[in-house]
Amino acid sequence: MRELGVILLAAGLGKRMKSSLPKVLHRLGGKPLLFYPLRTARELNPQRVVIVVGSGADAVRRACGDEEITWVLQERQLGTGHAVRCTKEIFQGFSGDLLILSGDVPSVSESSLLRLLRQHREHNAALTLLTASLEQPLGYGRILRNHRDELIGIVEERDAGEPEKKIKEVNAGIYLVSPSFLFSALEGLNNHNQQGEYYLPDIVGVALKSGQTVRTVQVEDAREILGINTREELAIMEKALQERINRKWMEAGVTLKDPQTTYIEEEVSLGRDTVIGPNTHLMGHTVIGERCLIDGNAYVTDARLGDGVHLRFSVVLTDCRIEEGAIVGPFAHLRPGTSLGRGVHIGNFVETKQAIIGEGSKANHLTYLGDVTVGRETNIGAGTITCNYDGFQKYRTTIGDRVQVGSDSTLVAPVRLGDDVYVATATTVRHDVPAGTLVYNQRNERVREGWTEQKRKKMMKA
Repeated sequence: MRELGVILLAAGLGKRMKSSLPKVLHRLGGKPLLFYPLRTARELNPQRVVIVVGSGADAVRRACGDEEITWVLQERQLGTGHAVRCTKEIFQGFSGDLLILSGDVPSVSESSLLRLLRQHREHNAALTLLTASLEQPLGYGRILRNHRDELIGIVEERDAGEPEKKIKEVNAGIYLVSPSFLFSALEGLNNHNQQGEYYLPDIVGVALKSGQTVRTVQVEDAREILGINTREELAIMEKALQERINRKWMEAGVTLKDPQTTYIEEEVSLGRDTVIGPNTHLMGHTVIGERCLIDGNAYVTDARLGDGVHLRFSVVLTDCRIEEGAIVGPFAHLRPGTSLGRGVHIGNFVETKQAIIGEGSKANHLTYLGDVTVGRETNIGAGTITCNYDGFQKYRTTIGDRVQVGSDSTLVAPVRLGDDVYVATATTVRHDVPAGTLVYNQRNERVREGWTEQKRKKMMKA
């Protein structure tokens, strides 16, 4: 089987986005636009992937991470034809087929590209292009056919007459082409147009005039070929993507109380009979177990929730793990490194960070637990703080099983509290506390009778 190379065009300025960010880095479903065609191209197992970059090249490279990609810089943006021509040296001597994709067309499917590949190779074509039928084809090049339904050319929107503008079949801008024909055709292109650019679709005319075999494949779902050129189009595509994801999970047995305000990224996993309230964002590699209840207004990233977890209203979770039956919120913030055991309760206005909290323990009110390990069946009173930072380093607090920490207590790390310790209300703990003991600070409570009346008289004279 012939080899396959991929040329992914990502050098466009995206002027209509009105952004300093390269267009292909604008996010769709939490990922850069470029991620989607690159992922689809990878599914075809190509031998070589080349991405053509221009403005913001370094940012685009960083966004792709450690992918095995060959990068080509188009120093001057002189059109799509010129961008492809910049890859000529890379594909010198390459005898396979070249698939040309656009970095701002995120929805093209593997199945459509496989059909394109099959059609191209079955007919030993020099060029095969993807087409689509659009009800509103404004802005797209129209496919021209003769009475035998054979392709005879492409007319761009700006050059089309009224009869041609009524044609609904359009050029998708996705091509499969032999390298020898491609680079020969590109050398013959001219830029005699208002923009002074070399247009890739012009190779279709070159192929037809020289008697090359040219084939077309029409996608079944025209939405596959829609590109992103404006922020409005990005929003429309985001909504369509979210509707598809939400529909998938509802069909799998998840209840979404308000799908229109529920945002779930592609790599999230949800268990059956989980109920998700409105204004919920589930992102990254979040995994939600079965029979969970998320009241709403939750913002969850890279979290793992066991079965039967209850997220009460308005919580923020990032890179944390929650075991079965735990309850979090309302208004709680679980920061990276948090791990909650079975049946743990984390209540309103509680913040955790690098906190390991054992089974059945509770911190229900107004508490900061940072860099701490808490044992089983321990209760942390309201207003408790683990003082983990001295301005230079972070230190850890360790709290044993069945510990009772009174309200308004301060635990100054590094410090260790043994099992069954009682910390009296408003205690500052600076040293390790042995198991089974009471720790408190000696304070004398004083009462001054008549003080309020004396104060009032003094203020009235002032």
